[in-house]
Amino acid sequence: MAPDWLARYQDGERSGVWHELRQFGAAVRLPDYREQAQLVCDEMARRALHNVEVIVDRLARHGFRAHENDDERTPTPAHLPPTERAETHAAWLDEQFGPVPLTVLSWVRIVGDVWLVGTHPQWSTSANADPLVVQLEGSAHPEWGPIGDYLRVGRERWREGPPEGEIETPDDRSGGGLTVLPLSPDGYHKANVSGGLPYGVVVPDSCADGVFAGVTTMPFVSYLNWVFRHGGFPGHTGAPEQEAVRRDLAKGLLPL
Repeated sequence: MAPDWLARYQDGERSGVWHELRQFGAAVRLPDYREQAQLVCDEMARRALHNVEVIVDRLARHGFRAHENDDERTPTPAHLPPTERAETHAAWLDEQFGPVPLTVLSWVRIVGDVWLVGTHPQWSTSANADPLVVQLEGSAHPEWGPIGDYLRVGRERWREGPPEGEIETPDDRSGGGLTVLPLSPDGYHKANVSGGLPYGVVVPDSCADGVFAGVTTMPFVSYLNWVFRHGGFPGHTGAPEQEAVRRDLAKGLLPL
């Protein structure tokens, strides 16, 4: 009998459902389980989309200006919904880098690209708080050319390790034939400071949820929950105004 993961997830048994999905491992892709697993991941992504839209709206009301992590602070959208190519792009990612975890594919198809790097008028160091960035479709950057080329470069950087003089974390090198599908710059590069390797998810991985590789490693959904609990800005900057801004941004966001 097919599991009732979606109904349980919607009833609030989120932790239990994610635990079971992780216990099933690659078996979630078997015909008896794939549909329910995908439905849960899609529901997660819809909840994440709600959170992103709420945060972006609140930031706009605060007077926040999203911009690139460069000296010119080139304006850029904080959120771009999936394009009409998103479904095809998700399938391409799964073929080229995968298997890619179902949660990541759901994000590509439902959430889109998110870039919360910018300038906040009440919190001047917000870019130092490791703001949420997930860019897998690259729709904000046509100058990159095909996004696949950009992602392949990031993957190769993980395979080679960080250039000399850059910051290296304990998780910088992955072994056993694994590598990382890049999602975003690391926390240093987001703040326009020379840093380390991109954040990403470990691939190949046939499971429902993947392993997020950043400053440390954790399940991708756990990372997103941590970020949303802090209003999209999980890092600590030491600024006295930080907590008030983050509380306002995080108010009422949905757990995943």
